[in-house]
Amino acid sequence: MTAQHPHPLPRKDWLSLTQEEPLLPDQPIIDAHHHLWRKSHDPYTAREVLKDAGAGHRIVATVFVEGETGYRSDGPDALKPVGETELAAAEAGTHGSATDVARGIVSYADLMLGDRVDEVLDAHTDAGQGRFRGIRYSVPWHADPAARGSTRVRPAGQLYDPMVRAGLSAVQKRGLVYDAWAYHTQLNDIFDLARAMPDLAIIMDHAGGPIGIGPYAGRRDEVFVDWKHAISRLATCPNVCIKLGGLGMRLNGFGFDGWEKPPGSQQLADAWGPYLEACIDAFGTDRAMFETNFPVDKGAAPAGIVWNCFKRITLHASEEERNALFYQTANRIYTLGLPDPSAVCAGSKKV
Repeated sequence: MTAQHPHPLPRKDWLSLTQEEPLLPDQPIIDAHHHLWRKSHDPYTAREVLKDAGAGHRIVATVFVEGETGYRSDGPDALKPVGETELAAAEAGTHGSATDVARGIVSYADLMLGDRVDEVLDAHTDAGQGRFRGIRYSVPWHADPAARGSTRVRPAGQLYDPMVRAGLSAVQKRGLVYDAWAYHTQLNDIFDLARAMPDLAIIMDHAGGPIGIGPYAGRRDEVFVDWKHAISRLATCPNVCIKLGGLGMRLNGFGFDGWEKPPGSQQLADAWGPYLEACIDAFGTDRAMFETNFPVDKGAAPAGIVWNCFKRITLHASEEERNALFYQTANRIYTLGLPDPSAVCAGSKKV
């Protein structure tokens, strides 16, 4: 029996069935998390990013995050992931548009190299052409294979490994960020890491990965309570930020990819809103940022619907709070060097 892919693939005809006019179209946005790849069956290059950015929302810039693709085919194994940074740098830029694709680049390095990871960080820095900002080292693990929703599986407790801690120390010493991806059942591991390394800037991806499949299917209310408790505890660590999004994966169990047509933004907001609002309440607007997680989450809804969902969730927020969530937090945490949101709004749409 062939295993189901953890991420529903985007279907253009299906995605076209639900369209909406953009809410708050002048709101400047930095998409804090998307991927780039040249897979023949599912390409997502700068061209596709710009098509999605052209859905009527004002995407000023984006942050590319590694997706285990484009690796070098030869040379030392430790340096093969640098090929993905080279790919991202080649795709980066405005391409004559108003959106600076991959303004920031978050790459992969094997942190089990310990302090020997410095050579890899040097190579990423060189390949990134001034855009390299950090490392994502995903650690998703669950004892039950039915609960796993990631293409990667790490050993349990890897963030406690002395070699990984040494690798993270090298990341921290360079002023780089650490993007963390784990399931909600592992959030205490992230908490312990944050307390042990208070000078390491940690960004928790995908709203902390609430599981809604396998043994957690049909237990959404119970899972939400456990997840929210762990998120609130994690938020007490001032060196941790969180990304608001990444809930369109099969892992989360919402099943939108099985609908006759994509959900509208209100339907998405009804489903995702409690999680994203809880994250904002816990972390505050200065430590939370919206992400599409495209093209992974594109299997659940088109870009315009996803951004409208996020905007619906923040309709009662102040302009300052919205600017933080959609733009300024990502700009600051990833040191993107973009103008203040007020300057973006006052000036040309092309940055």
